Amino acid sequence: MAIFADRVEAGRQLAPLLEPWASPGAVVFGIARGGVVVAAPVARHLGAPLRAAVVRKLGSPGNEEYAIGAIADSVRVLDADAVARTRITSTEVAEVEARERAELARRRGLFGASVADNLAEVTAIVIDDGIATGSTATAACRSLRARGAASVVLAVPVAPARWEPEVGTVDAYVCPHREHPFWAVGPFYRDFRQTTDAEVAAALDDDPASS
Repeated sequence: MAIFADRVEAGRQLAPLLEPWASPGAVVFGIARGGVVVAAPVARHLGAPLRAAVVRKLGSPGNEEYAIGAIADSVRVLDADAVARTRITSTEVAEVEARERAELARRRGLFGASVADNLAEVTAIVIDDGIATGSTATAACRSLRARGAASVVLAVPVAPARWEPEVGTVDAYVCPHREHPFWAVGPFYRDFRQTTDAEVAAALDDDPASS
């Protein structure tokens, strides 16, 4: 099933498809953590700055890998079907969100992500390593849109064939591998080890457009 050797190769395959959006106003936002590794070769190919989009998944209590939504800045995305299936209460959602907002703030400081950046003339190219439920990608795109990005492009190497961004969230969606059946992102990579904070920081520090 694997399509990509690792996240770097996925980014190299994705990069040429994003050439139509290369411009002086383009900024590549990798969804931290794994999306930053995919985004790094895209940013180099386009000659665009690389930034981290800090988003946190909201995991179901007792099964944190099962996403019921995601948060970014002042944005919260909830998957109504997932909430109904898990029978999670509004109090439990609030408790999960409070924990994840603390981690969101920590990562924002660690990766130099700021909600104060002026994005009024920016084409925000948002990249992740794949789409599972779509909650984190949606939260990232909504956040950048709310911060005034002139346009938002969502690009991922692989996603479920039937998944589409919600209307109004993005101006363009790029995905070269729309797969069915689709159970999870990981099986489409031979190496899908969890990305560390240090790897994200190194990718951001290595960005020549930021210097």
